Amino acid sequence: MLAAFAIDYIAFPDHNPRVFTHRTDDPVEAEDFLMYLLGTGARIKEIRHDALALSGHQFDKMLKVAASRIAAQMLRQSLGLDAVKVKDRFGFAS
Repeated sequence: MLAAFAIDYIAFPDHNPRVFTHRTDDPVEAEDFLMYLLGTGARIKEIRHDALALSGHQFDKMLKVAASRIAAQMLRQSLGLDAVKVKDRFGFAS
């Protein structure tokens, strides 16, 4: 059985064009992995759900959620705020 989500990425885009694939059945884990890829500067090539490539809008939406979670996490750590204050002040849900 295929995993629900498959994320194709290039770990070191400046040094090696090899494409890796991360597979998971958990949508939250897929978001967490996208957060990791964004934080490390990896090149995200494609996201598939149930073996079908996400449309541009769906792809962008998943990345936007991951980027928002990263921003919220950074604000919480840097400013010493809790999740509610980050949501109230900056609009990022944690």
